[in-house]
Amino acid sequence: MHGLANRFRNLTGCARGNACGLAAGLLLMLSTGCGKHTAADEPGALVTVQVAHPVQGTIARHILSDAVLSPLAQAALSPRISAPVRRFYVQRGSHVKAGQLLATLEDRDLAAVAIDTKGSYSAAQAAFSSTSGAQVPEEAVRSRLDVAQAKATRDLDASIVAARQRLFDQGAIAGRELDTARATLVQAQAAYDIASEHLSALEAVSRKATLEQSEGAMLSAKGKYLGAEAQLSYAEVRSPIAGTVTERPLFEGETAAAGTPLITVMDTTALLAKIHLAQSAAQFLSVGDTASVTLPGVSEPVAAHISLISPALDPGSTTLEIWLRLDNKAGEYKVGTPVRTSVDGQAIANAWIVPAAALLNEQGGGKYVMVLGSDSAAHKRAVKVGITEGDRAQILEGLSSSDVVITTGAYGLDDGTKVQLGTIGGDGDSDKHGGAN
Repeated sequence: MHGLANRFRNLTGCARGNACGLAAGLLLMLSTGCGKHTAADEPGALVTVQVAHPVQGTIARHILSDAVLSPLAQAALSPRISAPVRRFYVQRGSHVKAGQLLATLEDRDLAAVAIDTKGSYSAAQAAFSSTSGAQVPEEAVRSRLDVAQAKATRDLDASIVAARQRLFDQGAIAGRELDTARATLVQAQAAYDIASEHLSALEAVSRKATLEQSEGAMLSAKGKYLGAEAQLSYAEVRSPIAGTVTERPLFEGETAAAGTPLITVMDTTALLAKIHLAQSAAQFLSVGDTASVTLPGVSEPVAAHISLISPALDPGSTTLEIWLRLDNKAGEYKVGTPVRTSVDGQAIANAWIVPAAALLNEQGGGKYVMVLGSDSAAHKRAVKVGITEGDRAQILEGLSSSDVVITTGAYGLDDGTKVQLGTIGGDGDSDKHGGAN
């Protein structure tokens, strides 16, 4: 038995390939079968461990998260007015197009208001046309005639004054007649000045003010008419998007309240799984990266891709929102389904990989593994870990290809503890990766 134990302790230095693993297993079976009880029953029994070599391969960062499926687009249509529903044109589950009429509300009172305001608008338009086309030009013509008449009177009185001045100079008339003519000329000049100023004011101010007043009345009437037309249009509920009707809570005749959803339309030709990731995890992702979504009752994950990465962190959670889009043209998947998502992140080729079960936690943080030394003892080795993918972990620093890492049985072992060998493999699989070198 002592000879078998010595041969076992030398095994870690001489094993090659799968044959070495098989020989180790055979020696272990012989050593445990020679007596009526196992080595673990004896005082100072060795701990049996399983080991593996680090292997090179490709490892990818898979980011897992939970989400709920959302529609590609959604419109919860709420009426702008409160009125009874006159008619519905769709049922729940109906497929609709953008712009399609979905329902109408009672609108006879609104139609009457629209007709009334339209009449007022038409009257205001006519008044504006009359003011701008007839009234203002007529006043301008009258004012110009007044100016011309006043000018003619002034010129006549001026000629009379000149004639009487000559007669007065000749001594033919008394001075009183000259003074009377001069007074008449002053009055004619004043009448002319007043008429000229009135014409100037009419052309510069009055005409503009009259036109603006008439135009303002017309615009006010137009605004009331457009408002009434808008209120009337609110009685028709149309879909802004193409999709499927998912909610229709009322029946015809029931009153639809303003601001309360009357019909909900969703575009489910594609669905979105919206996840939130830490910035450190999202920094390696790009729009278009592949992903998968696992749904309840669906045997295989559904292919998806990243369609949006939020440009800003959520202020509450300091995470980034990322949208995963999956095709749903067949309508197999339903909005509101809770799902598990996996995003394919950074992939690293030729990475050194060990089973994730080999990693142990330091008390002060960090990771370490136990390696099997040539002295058949377990030794502590600090390592730097990169990507962890399922049951595999990338080792950045601390191990070489010749190291034999304890994958099972290392927990609680002290540095230097003697162990006995179970299986030598690579990445936990001796048949796939070969034995120790």
